[in-house]
Amino acid sequence: MNDAAAPPRPPSQPRTSSARNSVTLKLVAIGLVILLLMVPAMMLEGLIREREQMRDSARREVAARWGLEQTVSGPVLTIPYVVRTTTNDGEAHEVTRYAHFLPDVLEVEGTITPQVRTRGIYRVVLYNTQLRLRGQFPRPDAAALGLSVDALRPAEAFVSLGIPDMRGVEDAVQLRWADSVHAANPGIPTADVFPSGVHVPVPLDAAANGYPFAVDLDLNGSDALGFLPVGKETHVHLTSPWTTPSFTGAFLPDRRAVTDGGFEATWRVLHLNRNYGQAFLGPFGQPTALVSEDEDFVAYPARTAAVVEPATGAAPSAFGVALLLPVDEYQKTARAAKYCMLFVFLTFVTFFFVEILGGRQIHPVQYLLVGFAITLFYLLLLSIAEYVPFGSAYFTAAGAILALVTLYAKAIFREWRLAAVVAGLLALFYGYFYVLLQLEAYALLFGSLGLLVTLAVVMYLSRHVDWYGFGSTPVPPTLAPPAPAAPASS
Repeated sequence: MNDAAAPPRPPSQPRTSSARNSVTLKLVAIGLVILLLMVPAMMLEGLIREREQMRDSARREVAARWGLEQTVSGPVLTIPYVVRTTTNDGEAHEVTRYAHFLPDVLEVEGTITPQVRTRGIYRVVLYNTQLRLRGQFPRPDAAALGLSVDALRPAEAFVSLGIPDMRGVEDAVQLRWADSVHAANPGIPTADVFPSGVHVPVPLDAAANGYPFAVDLDLNGSDALGFLPVGKETHVHLTSPWTTPSFTGAFLPDRRAVTDGGFEATWRVLHLNRNYGQAFLGPFGQPTALVSEDEDFVAYPARTAAVVEPATGAAPSAFGVALLLPVDEYQKTARAAKYCMLFVFLTFVTFFFVEILGGRQIHPVQYLLVGFAITLFYLLLLSIAEYVPFGSAYFTAAGAILALVTLYAKAIFREWRLAAVVAGLLALFYGYFYVLLQLEAYALLFGSLGLLVTLAVVMYLSRHVDWYGFGSTPVPPTLAPPAPAAPASS
């Protein structure tokens, strides 16, 4: 009797071949390669910060010899007064304190003459400003501050003007007070209001209803020029040939015009717009330096203008203008580096689908080399952008990496058709990310839409992929049991 014939078995696949063709293992390997590439990506961000610090150090070194950021504060009329106190031992003595009065009107008219100097490969924005301050102080009202007239010492009154960096003063400062002219002295007798500046002793006529004043300043500075609105009504008018200003601080100008020939701006600030009065006793307790809150603008990391910490927690009231350089290569490179891992991921997706749809084999080491090439793009971008405009640096670095990856893809796939597909997609990615870098308000919108389109394409291309074992020999359907063999004829 003959045994029934056994059903045929599919040919066995070698274990090494199955592992080599497994999509799951390939994805795991690609994921490990991406994690490995995060190390040079983080090192790249550290390098960008290091180069920024070198640039800022060079800028501060040049600015320190010319004049740092200036915030002109004042003038403020100060009158000493005497307070009689008694110690624990019962001994009476007198303590001198200060009453401060702000002007009713402050008008500032100024021009800013900028210049750009270099320190190695770094550029520094310096300026000279010619300012004329005019206004009028009211007659001091001691009763409004709770002081007796006898406590005041009007013979010791002085007017102070806050200047953060005294190295920037280019000419003698003279104050026209009523009908007389007085030369300014360095320093301020009290640090109640300004930590540095000049002061002028002034005579006070008890019969006068007010004290008109005028003072001219020839001042050097760098990066930005600010003002403190000490007047009951403060007017500031500035003109400059600088074409890329950034109006910063607590108040924007009421009128401004920026053209190819420069800018012109006018501010009007009332005492109601700030959180301190026109007369006070003791420390001012308010910030007296221009502080920028614009994240896209970082003048020098450590603001060097002196700042009085606010005792009341009130917001700063200084305002002014910053002279921006048209291009900050480090800021743009840092923004580009944020997309590094996304660019690596999209490149790997491109190679992965060329591999599974084109029937090619790519080793994880080859993925790693391509990832290193993509990461090298940002290092090239950083180094080239220090010498040429950012746009030219971007496309130069992109062209070099695109040629390198394309030639490597040709060596892997052994045909130009697939290498051209890789080159086209990489060129599309580089163009897309460059557009994202140029966008500001719409960067998130276009970035989200780009990722949506990318995901849709990936889902479409992968709809027929056998994720359980791509490349393995398919198992044929189970065969029906064969019919019993007919008995042999006798």
